Amino acid sequence: MNQRKGLVMREIRMDEMAQSIELLNYVFQMSLSIKKDRKFVSEKSRQFHVGHALGWFDGNQLVSQILSLPFQVNVFGECYEMGGITAIGTYPEYSKKGLMDQLIKETLIIMRQEGRYISYLFPFSIPYYRKKGWEIICDIVEFQVKDTQFPHYAEVSGKMRRVETLSEEVIGVYERYASRTHGAMIRNSIAWNEKFHEDYWEEKFVDTDVQLQAAVYYDENDVPQGYLFYRIMEENFYIDEIVYLQEEARKGLWNFVSAHKSMVYNAYGKTAGNEPVAFLLEDSEIIQKVSPYFMARIVDVEKFLERFPFDEPNFHIQLKITDRLAAWNNGIYEITSNDWKVKVKKIDEGNEKPDILVLMSIQTLTTMILGYKRPKYLEKIERLIGKSEIIMVLEDIIPVGIPTFIDYF
Repeated sequence: MNQRKGLVMREIRMDEMAQSIELLNYVFQMSLSIKKDRKFVSEKSRQFHVGHALGWFDGNQLVSQILSLPFQVNVFGECYEMGGITAIGTYPEYSKKGLMDQLIKETLIIMRQEGRYISYLFPFSIPYYRKKGWEIICDIVEFQVKDTQFPHYAEVSGKMRRVETLSEEVIGVYERYASRTHGAMIRNSIAWNEKFHEDYWEEKFVDTDVQLQAAVYYDENDVPQGYLFYRIMEENFYIDEIVYLQEEARKGLWNFVSAHKSMVYNAYGKTAGNEPVAFLLEDSEIIQKVSPYFMARIVDVEKFLERFPFDEPNFHIQLKITDRLAAWNNGIYEITSNDWKVKVKKIDEGNEKPDILVLMSIQTLTTMILGYKRPKYLEKIERLIGKSEIIMVLEDIIPVGIPTFIDYF
């Protein structure tokens, strides 16, 4: 329990769920109610059980809140426990009092205690979360393909089947995809359940009975190799998620979209920002928009770096990190690798070795170490400070690859 200017910070109880929903309604201008949207509320209740819901209370009134959920993500082949941040909100009359800073600090402390050394969130404001230590790590592509641009690939030998959205085939394909894809969430039951409640947040599907459908591509040996989630509405084909494990599966999934040509005029979709949708289509003159998507922040620098799969067997470097909210991350870290055995040591300022020291914020470290922006570019825009030859060491030891993240939570 924490107190601030007559307010109290504590866990949100289950019998206070109605207040949590009211706060979300007000802040995000949603139209949820305990009675009307029981499925949504039931799902949020389960999340409250498995996650950590913290709030500030003015007497018995909830005025600010945050919810963190337990997930896992693939970081260059290494599975990390991850804390997902959601359901953030503060009533306007209680803003600018530092309430959310305190909620985030406490949430980061809990994550650190539970061994969740990285956190993801979907931002309502990128500048706001940058101030809290998060940084952009991936993009999303939203595209529109006209029916006259739908591709057809004659050489595809497999077949498509429509299946239940949570079929074993779909889950199996995604698990294989996540295990080989940097940045992907390794979906647990919370993530899968939330996936099928996301239309509460999608304006174009509000007040409709259009259900999410699934179709799976099977190769010639009847092995599932890809799937897509989709909806058909008002003579348009909406691709909610497309995942494939091989090029043949990509072609087969697009053939499935093309098979609806007599029913729809356009296909609208979204996918990871590093997916070259337009380039892969024969007619590449499609409408396509790339936008920043998820943000991340390292929760515990020392613990995160100890497990990070660096790309060189032998190196020695020092990083000086600044973190406004998580004070335990401030300091100099000496990273040494001998024959792939990495050791990370936090050292005193007095032992600083300027010739091998690189300075950066927690935001810059996060986007750099996850591969969204490379060290040389970050040096160019003055997000890294250090000798160029030492920054080249960072170029060599950090694996190349932009996070591919396609999940909601």
